[in-house]
Amino acid sequence: MYIKRHLEKIAFSSGFGRQMRFVTGPRQTGKTTVAKYFMKKFCFDNLYYNWDNRRVRDDYIKDNHFFARDLYNESPDENGKRWVLMDEIHKYPNWKNILKDFFDGYGDDVIFIITGSARLDMMRKSGDSLAGRYFTFRLGPVTLQEFAGSEFTEPPEYAATLIKNKLDSPIYKKIELATLLRFSGFPEPLLAGTARFHTRWRRTYLDTLIRGDLRELTQIRELEKTAVLMHLLPERISAPLSINSLSRDLACSFATTANYLKALELGYLIFRIPPYHKKIARSLKKEQKAYFYDWTRATRESARFENYVAVELKVWTDLWTDAGTGEFDLYYIRDRDGRETDFLITKDTVPWLLVEAKLSSSKIDYHHKKNSATLSNIPFIQVLQENNVTEKHENGMYQMSASRFFC
Repeated sequence: MYIKRHLEKIAFSSGFGRQMRFVTGPRQTGKTTVAKYFMKKFCFDNLYYNWDNRRVRDDYIKDNHFFARDLYNESPDENGKRWVLMDEIHKYPNWKNILKDFFDGYGDDVIFIITGSARLDMMRKSGDSLAGRYFTFRLGPVTLQEFAGSEFTEPPEYAATLIKNKLDSPIYKKIELATLLRFSGFPEPLLAGTARFHTRWRRTYLDTLIRGDLRELTQIRELEKTAVLMHLLPERISAPLSINSLSRDLACSFATTANYLKALELGYLIFRIPPYHKKIARSLKKEQKAYFYDWTRATRESARFENYVAVELKVWTDLWTDAGTGEFDLYYIRDRDGRETDFLITKDTVPWLLVEAKLSSSKIDYHHKKNSATLSNIPFIQVLQENNVTEKHENGMYQMSASRFFC
């Protein structure tokens, strides 16, 4: 079974011109799968080259433009372009100069798709030899919209319009949400749908990342400490992350712990969101919050649901930004008295939508209303794990089930 991903409509659009399309994101989210699906759909599947394959590497050694012999056997698309997929090319020495040569030689006729692991994203940032020749697109875990088969929609100018559209569409995807919360948004365990497979997959996934990608990405010697850190983080999900506290638990320095956290980010095991402090009185300005891409690693039910909401919002903001509809960013708000609004989405640095994650329906706390008023009365929505809830309150305040809001 193939889950149609929204990235396909964005990354492989002709609207991005002749630039190469770099597809990055966590391991096993389906980067190669979505690219190959697109290639096959438009009959370019013979132009797929996996650089893990010895034959491909040998062909390159014999002829630096080896793919050209296959290129013109395929008919171009409606825009007169042919598409070539280079998978795992970042593992080959001097890969950036190779891609530069490909692009400069064939960029007028060919659009190159480049897929690979986290190492691709890190090495892409390390130099500028490809400057101006590519756009990056991020593929996250499967969202409720994707799992339910809903089409990608671009964000409206105002968040109030987004919420109105949800109010006008009385659909709850309860079974799909329950499946996602239980098995994660990674396609393999999600489609397998069994607890045994999910448990084994989750353990193997972590071992592969720590002993594989992180060893290549970092200079960290004691990689097992990153595994210990992964076991410490679940209890800290949903709260500002104290590196000092983690340092004490790991018995290492602040700088070393910070490096471990950065390694987990580079490997796409976690992502962090910063606090928003502009216009918020008595705001906490330093400590970030960390979330897993695999929300099933969070142990407490409330933390797992908040982590799920965080991933949904991150995927939304990444897709919207990568689609060129604006610069969307994700923050949280927490003041020195511990009062928190879980998430704030900004659009082009301007506050756009406030979101709180709750397990069940409850009264909307005063500080959320205060934060909304302070941020020019932007909408606030309390997203619930509980089903069959849709409520509109005064002054742009809402409560809605996640099974409706995210579908």
